[in-house]
Amino acid sequence: MKLAYSMHKRRRTSVRMTRWILLISFIILFGRFIFAAIGAWQHQQVKPAEPAEQMVNDGSRPDN
Repeated sequence: MKLAYSMHKRRRTSVRMTRWILLISFIILFGRFIFAAIGAWQHQQVKPAEPAEQMVNDGSRPDN
């Protein structure tokens, strides 16, 4: 009888710990997603000084 009670209590503790680990993992994942989204948004807001086509075709180097 004691063995069955002990196993039941251990199983309940195991489920509780699993839920906490999953919750913490989800919070970390969500935080990283928000951080990456903010960084990507800021990267999209930056305007280049001059377009890339002008840099390539400016005539300063000969074409081979």
